[in-house]
Amino acid sequence: MGAKGFENMEKKPYKRLEFWKLGYELLLGIYKVTAQFPAEERYGITSQLRRASTSVCANIVEGYAKESRRDYLRYLRISRGSLAEVEFFLELSLDLHYFDQTTYDDLDTLRSRTGFLLYRYIRSLEQSDT
Repeated sequence: MGAKGFENMEKKPYKRLEFWKLGYELLLGIYKVTAQFPAEERYGITSQLRRASTSVCANIVEGYAKESRRDYLRYLRISRGSLAEVEFFLELSLDLHYFDQTTYDDLDTLRSRTGFLLYRYIRSLEQSDT
């Protein structure tokens, strides 16, 4: 995404979180690749993969808006669960030959990096409570 697309993003604090940026990049990549999926998958894998990847970012945003750390952590954990769904649907899509190995590797790298940073952030918030 070019710089123009990120103009308004920097006005929201959650948009400075690296795992949110990576998750958003993953979301855009998934929308792009699923546009090429077979038409019969519109309400199947295409929908599920798009919903799961959207949920990653949406739950980070929603959690950020919550009043308590406990609620924030709950939404961050839901976001991690959505990343697991994305992982499954990416693997399934590869096995069904809906995209090539390079596309899978690129998307899965984004998913993995997002998940790693999100996990570390969750752990840091949990440890700061003790």
